[in-house]
Amino acid sequence: MSLVPTFLQQCPIIGGGFTQSSFLSSTKVSVKFTISCCTVPSPMTHVNGNVDTTSTERSEIRLGLPSKGRMATDTLNLFNNCQLSVRHLNPRQYVGDIPQLENLEVWFQRPKDIVRKLVSGDLDIGIVGLDTVSEYGEVPKHGIFEDINSIEELAQMPHWTAEKPLRVATGFTHLSPKFLKENGIHHVSFSTADGALEAAPAMGIADVIVDLVSSGATLKENNMKEIEGGVLLRSQAVMVASKKSLLQRKGLLDITHEMLERFEAHIRALDQYTVVANMRGYNEKEIAERLLTLPLLSGLQGPTVSPVFGFTNYYAIVICVPKKLLYKSVQQLRAIGGSGVLVSPLTYIFDEETPRWRELLLKLEL
Repeated sequence: MSLVPTFLQQCPIIGGGFTQSSFLSSTKVSVKFTISCCTVPSPMTHVNGNVDTTSTERSEIRLGLPSKGRMATDTLNLFNNCQLSVRHLNPRQYVGDIPQLENLEVWFQRPKDIVRKLVSGDLDIGIVGLDTVSEYGEVPKHGIFEDINSIEELAQMPHWTAEKPLRVATGFTHLSPKFLKENGIHHVSFSTADGALEAAPAMGIADVIVDLVSSGATLKENNMKEIEGGVLLRSQAVMVASKKSLLQRKGLLDITHEMLERFEAHIRALDQYTVVANMRGYNEKEIAERLLTLPLLSGLQGPTVSPVFGFTNYYAIVICVPKKLLYKSVQQLRAIGGSGVLVSPLTYIFDEETPRWRELLLKLEL
């Protein structure tokens, strides 16, 4: 079976059997090499095989969501912001639903299990971290690593031999060996762990770790440091679906289309505001020309200008502006005669067509 990933942020589509959509911009993390370095296994290692065990007997569509942690919280917030409320009546159970999407079950799982169940066919679509497909790590600040600040310097250390290899603690068993080999580090031994990797060097069981890192605060607290050139992957949340399920599971394409449309429209609207104001002028054209002299007042595709009912030479204008430029835009608007300025945040910006939906159809050859 192949998986199709579709990214919901402006980033390249990953090839292979995934369709990924990256959408949780606030949860970006990186997999970095640090002294103590370790790696975490990537879900991509599980999706490129020819496993073909999707069960076609069940009729319901299954969506896998992270069961806990920051990604779980941010994913649920995204669904709620897109008016797709995930109903999870009993926190001790692992199944929920989304009332707005018919015939859909929500399964709360660990990210690794979401990927495995997509491959086995137990899930049809899911949201996981791209990091589960990649890796990030950090480096200690004392001993033989005190002056080691880059992956090149780590590779040039004479300490690592076949008899005494660099000891790497990690959960990323696929990406780490490849990354180290590409960077000229050949004498390596790996110990596998899924959590608390920062403790491995202090316990004397590893020299470096490769791990998923967000702020890096935990690394600093454990007397570790990042090294230059040690980023294995910039991770983000992705929406992943089984290619076979997309082609065969009745209703899955429709649900996927709706989710992509809602997510993409919501993400595009983040930090965008609608500004409405009144302006005096001779006609719509004269008002529009005044607005278009200032790029901040041009809107997405140009300003909307309409006559105000009951008032001669009085017009209402509507534009969309980024949050960070809001006050400056209001100042410019007032400077050319705008008054009664109303501001409201945007929830969605729908295009004529969702680009990622079109990309998905091309991948599926539909």
